[in-house]
Amino acid sequence: MLDDIMKDAAERMGKSVASLEQELKKLRTGRAHTSLMDHITVEYYGSEVPLNQVANVTVEDSRTLSVNPWEKSMVQVVEKAILTSDLGLSPATSGSVIRVPLPPLTEERRRDMIKVVRAEAEGAKVAIRNIRRDALHHVKELLKEKEITEDDDRRAHDDVQHLTDRFVKKVDEVLAVKEKELLEI
Repeated sequence: MLDDIMKDAAERMGKSVASLEQELKKLRTGRAHTSLMDHITVEYYGSEVPLNQVANVTVEDSRTLSVNPWEKSMVQVVEKAILTSDLGLSPATSGSVIRVPLPPLTEERRRDMIKVVRAEAEGAKVAIRNIRRDALHHVKELLKEKEITEDDDRRAHDDVQHLTDRFVKKVDEVLAVKEKELLEI
């Protein structure tokens, strides 16, 4: 029973860290990365689909993304979707290829991005602490129902805390890497 609670908590905490990493990939640094376009959707035959399902997104150089729609009729639609996205990018079309230059980040913009990154990391830490609370609640229920001893209860509390500390440390490591990446010029 305690093993199941620990496995569930570890799995959920791991998902919180993975979710944080996914969110941080969307935040733009000075370098071009294809995941920057992951959340952009395009109208395709009456339905909204992700950009990567109607076009090939590649990194041309460190500051330029290249978007190559599979259908010539989609060039304008894709360009408009990139232009109206919340990324603040200005795509340039040449034939059937859309080039998206990434402007260098200003110092002020970098500081703002760091604040956003820290807020995302804090959200992940809160999620991990909530998972800890749930796990400890399940342990208390087992103690109440006399399915475990008080020694098991104390040991489970320590194990859950160690698990929480380990995942909070992972969040801090992910945060430090992203902050360093944002401050690079």
